[in-house]
Order: sequence, then structure tokens, then C-alpha cells
Amino acid sequence: MKKRPVWLIVTLILVAAVSLSGCGGSDYDPLEGVKTTTVIDDAGRNVEIPTEITKIAPSGATATMMLTPIASDMLVGLSASPSLDQSKYLPEEYMDLPTFGQFYGSKSTLNMEALLAAQPQVVFDLGDKKATVKTDMDSIQRQIGIPTMFFDGTLDHMATTYRVLGKILNREEQAEEIAAFIDRTTEMAKKNREKISDKDRVSVLYGTGATGLAVNANESSQAQVIDYIGAKNAVIPDEITNKGGGTIVSMESLYKDEPDVIILTEGGPYEELKSNEWSELKAVKEDRYYEIPGDPYCWMSGPPSVNMVLGVWWLGQLIYPDVYNDYDMVEIAKEYYKLFWHYDLSDEEAKAMLKNSYFK
Repeated sequence: MKKRPVWLIVTLILVAAVSLSGCGGSDYDPLEGVKTTTVIDDAGRNVEIPTEITKIAPSGATATMMLTPIASDMLVGLSASPSLDQSKYLPEEYMDLPTFGQFYGSKSTLNMEALLAAQPQVVFDLGDKKATVKTDMDSIQRQIGIPTMFFDGTLDHMATTYRVLGKILNREEQAEEIAAFIDRTTEMAKKNREKISDKDRVSVLYGTGATGLAVNANESSQAQVIDYIGAKNAVIPDEITNKGGGTIVSMESLYKDEPDVIILTEGGPYEELKSNEWSELKAVKEDRYYEIPGDPYCWMSGPPSVNMVLGVWWLGQLIYPDVYNDYDMVEIAKEYYKLFWHYDLSDEEAKAMLKNSYFK
């Protein structure tokens, strides 16, 4: 193969660098020639944004899920394309939207070219508040040249975030309906967990992956629903991870922890627990193991977003049926799917989802 001269290689590198710097927003300015307003986000940053917003982008999967109930028609792209199973419950147009990837973090896959081609007016980052969030948001905004805002998407702050989004996007009535359901959920959980004494707190193992041994442990954002309903996490690791893969544990440690209840994500070892190495665990012997519903997203997390709202109702009634006893889970699921995914869930569909996770 013929070698290129060194000067040509250097020139090509410089041209590429200039092209990438141009992708930082120099050719597209969403604030140019429009009326603007300044909003303080949950990172404490003053962010100037257009007053009239019609095109938005999510920073990742958590943000995509939170924006879908209130502004699915405003999304100009997604963090990732929905699977065929997910697409049944999500807006049809999602299948044709470009994907931007994850904006930042250890799994960053940002497609700058696709993002700038879609020309969103604002990028929203929604989720748990990391220590570096202010620096992260400032860095992303400088890089892409588009207003970027962070708002807290944890259970205790989610209703407030929707009300703020409603004002920013001029969708206040729709946002209030969503926020009211979340308020109803969190108030119900608060009232019920106050009835549960420390000695009655049930320990829950939340296993993910094909083996179930990648667990969402105590104090991880992925497992926040467990504490929220008044239960306790069976796994308390030395080091917390909030990654979807969780903390890897051994079977030996599971027998040591001896969880009262086991919940597993779809695609895990649920069907084999009675006949494999899990079989001597107390929870398996007593038939207190369940598979978490997973369409369009796992009801517990993966990632932790609006799916956790439904997870509170489901896990609460599953673990403490005598406390979380004044509602029908099928009816709650139907109400939730209509409000959050704009999908009319039938009784039959709801019962099928709950086949391995509620009715035994």
C-alpha cells in the first residue's frame, strides 16, 4: 500500500478538527432571532432558552422516558431506537426518529452530527443529581452550542419536575395531570410505609441479567423503589453502583443474605429457580419470587425513570398486600399506561404482564 506523506496526514487531521469544532453549534443557534427567557435548572444554572419551544432532545434513556408522556410530539430524536416489543406501547413516529446516543458519562455515545442535523432548541437531562451535574451540563452546552438543562427525576422530585417542564414547554395542563398521578403515588407510599415497623420490613433481592446475580443493591438509584415502599434491600455492598448492570454477587452471598423476596428482570432465571442452584433459598422454597413486568420498560428501573411510578404500586402491593390493599393493580396499570404511554392497555394485557409478577 502506498504511504501518504506526513504533511498530508497532518493536514487531514487539522481539517477534521476544524470540522468537529464547527459542529459545536457555530452553524446553528437556537437563540438567534427569537424571544428568550432565562430558567434556573436543578443544577443551579441560569439557562437562556427560547420562549416558544417546539423541538427538544433528550440526553439519554431516562430523559427520553420522562419526556414521552408530556412532549412526544416535540422530540426530534431519541437516545436509542425502541425495540419491536417496546414500539407497541410508544408513539409510532418514534421508529423513524434519529438516535443521538447517550450524551455523557462512561457510556457516552453522542452522535453530534445527528443531533445538530435535528436542530433541537433545548436538550433536557433528567434523572438523579450527580455531584458533577453542573460541570457536566456546562461542558455539554459548550460542546453542542444548544441550551442544556438538568432537572431532578427521582421519585420525590418528579412531580415538581413535570410542573416545571409544563411551564417551559407550554404544556401546563398536561403536566399537571401527570404530576397529580405522581403526587398520588408518592403520598400513598409515604402513608403506607409509615405503617410498617422496622421489624416488619421485608428484605428484597432485585436481580438483573441472565443469571440474576447482577443485583441493584442498597442505595443505588436503580433500586430506590424498594426503600420507597417500606421494604429493605437484601444486598448492602461495600461500593454502590448505579449502573444498569448492578453489583455482581455470588450464590454464596445470596445464601448468606437470605432475602425474604426475590424479584428478577425479564430474561433472567425465573423459570429455572426451582431446579437450579437457587432452589434452596427460603424465598424460592416459599414461592416468594417474581418476574418484574418489562414492557415497554422494566417497572422497577432500567433505567430509573417514570417506570418507577408504576413500580411503587406494583411492588408495594406485592410485598405488603395487607397495607397496599385499597386498589386494583390491573386498573392502576391501565390508568398509568394511558397517562404515561398514551396506550389503552386492556385487562387481558395487564393480567398477562402480571402473570409471573403478581398472580401465582
